[in-house]
Amino acid sequence: MTNTTHSEIDQAVKSHDVLLFMKGTPSFPQCGFSSIVVQILDILGAEYTATNVLENQAIREGIKTYSDWPTIPQLYVKGEFVGGCDIVKEMYESGELKPFLLEKGLELAN
Repeated sequence: MTNTTHSEIDQAVKSHDVLLFMKGTPSFPQCGFSSIVVQILDILGAEYTATNVLENQAIREGIKTYSDWPTIPQLYVKGEFVGGCDIVKEMYESGELKPFLLEKGLELAN
């Protein structure tokens, strides 16, 4: 990963309260795993920004190095890597995700 790509990812992660690196967009996810995370965030009423990694190959590969996590989607909250689809889904199903987001100071619509 180039320094430019790392800086671009780092700046994006630090400048958004909730950032989802995903395949596709929230209104048109391009993979099932990305779709699941979008659905969970929408159910909770979390405001988030999404980055479509399919539009930028450097970001698509660079995010895996940045987080040391091999798969996409990847969810960041207040600059902290939360996890991918399995972790987000597990946190949601166990009831941990909503309190986690609230503890981070996020306002949820639901």
